Amino acid sequence: MTGEKRILLPASEMPTHWYNILADLDFDLPPDLPPPGRSDSGTGFTLQVPMELVRQSLSKKRWIEIPAPVREAYLAWRPTPFIRATGLEKALDTPARIYFKYEGDNTSGSHKLNTAIAQAYYYHRSGVKRLVTATGAGQWGTAVAVGCNMFGLGCRVYMVGSSYRAKPYRRTIMGLYGAEVISSPDPRTASGRRFLAEHPEGHGNIALAIAEALDETVERDDTRFCIGSGEPYSILHQTVFGLEARRQMEIAGHYPDIVIGSLGAGSNFGGMTIPFLADNFAGKRAVRCVSVEPTACPKLTRGEYRYDFTDSSGVTPMEKMYTLGHDFATPDIHAGGLRYHATSKLVSALYDRGLVEAVAYPQSHIFESGAAFLRHEGILPAPESAHAVHGAIMEAIAAREAGEARTILFCLSGHGYFDLAAYQSHLDGNITDVTITDAEIAAALARVPVAEPAE
Repeated sequence: MTGEKRILLPASEMPTHWYNILADLDFDLPPDLPPPGRSDSGTGFTLQVPMELVRQSLSKKRWIEIPAPVREAYLAWRPTPFIRATGLEKALDTPARIYFKYEGDNTSGSHKLNTAIAQAYYYHRSGVKRLVTATGAGQWGTAVAVGCNMFGLGCRVYMVGSSYRAKPYRRTIMGLYGAEVISSPDPRTASGRRFLAEHPEGHGNIALAIAEALDETVERDDTRFCIGSGEPYSILHQTVFGLEARRQMEIAGHYPDIVIGSLGAGSNFGGMTIPFLADNFAGKRAVRCVSVEPTACPKLTRGEYRYDFTDSSGVTPMEKMYTLGHDFATPDIHAGGLRYHATSKLVSALYDRGLVEAVAYPQSHIFESGAAFLRHEGILPAPESAHAVHGAIMEAIAAREAGEARTILFCLSGHGYFDLAAYQSHLDGNITDVTITDAEIAAALARVPVAEPAE
């Protein structure tokens, strides 16, 4: 047991393999389905995901080796810090022990780099010359720009328009790495034109940005699309930090009662919790895994578990997941990375079976907790990451009220130093909460085609 505030692992203890939860599930994930009107499993374009990534999404092998070039790249910032939030504990007057894993200490400022580098490596090895992607708040776009630069690939990023305007220096970093950044919706893309014709004042969301990026793969033979969060392989790559955290908890001498992660499409939450779920499956522990999402985009807490498109175009394969509807008009909130209409099929399946939990909070509460974390721990969380901070605070308060010394672990998935305009709005009292009505959700879900696999 150690009383140290920060626990750092030596480079020799960085994981050599990713953990694949598919090996330990007693069920299979629902199969993807073709879009309505198509008899094959393809789409109107060819994604051509490298076969190694396809195999990773289907494999039942428990441990998948991290390729040497990827592991070497990881060593530039991994293993990452593991910190006990003693200042926050004191401020909350809680008997709970609060730990966090900090993934913001790299050039992208978030956990996204773990899969971006891996994907760039596999695409490069398969002969692809250029990648296109979509980003909400900018962390994923930055991470892809870094990965493309590392392996000599061209890069274009469609960035959700509200974040494009609010976070200009995210664009600057992407540009410094050689990426071209486009504000979404963009009238030069087919999906952008369709959206703007229907919603002239619309600001778009990540689902639309994905659709625009996919448009480009149809137009250019040298370009492929890469995705940041939803696919099993991207969640697989993120288990590197959950495995590190599990080892660091051993050194700390405590095992978490609760593991928390913010939830967009699922890579942060999955990467943090899945290695601990492995212990649950083995009967070693009984940890609660809690996802935190915004009330403005409440896919797990208020969505439906059904087949839907992964973007707003309606031409991608349909996946079974918790969704608000692929054309749900996601309100503008400062946590742009959490405005995705659905949650990955893997996280959705875990939630459907009661293996993980979900809560949702309004953004005014999120910013209060983010600001408190800065004051007591000296790190400013990204608005997305502040959801996990707030979840941890709520659990610590519950522990205080119950008089229980629970151990809480959360992932601080990225820093918020490009989000100062949003925090200034918080200081100015201009953060507003968005209320989503049942009628809005029902209307969006009514536009989703009914689809189920053949018996």
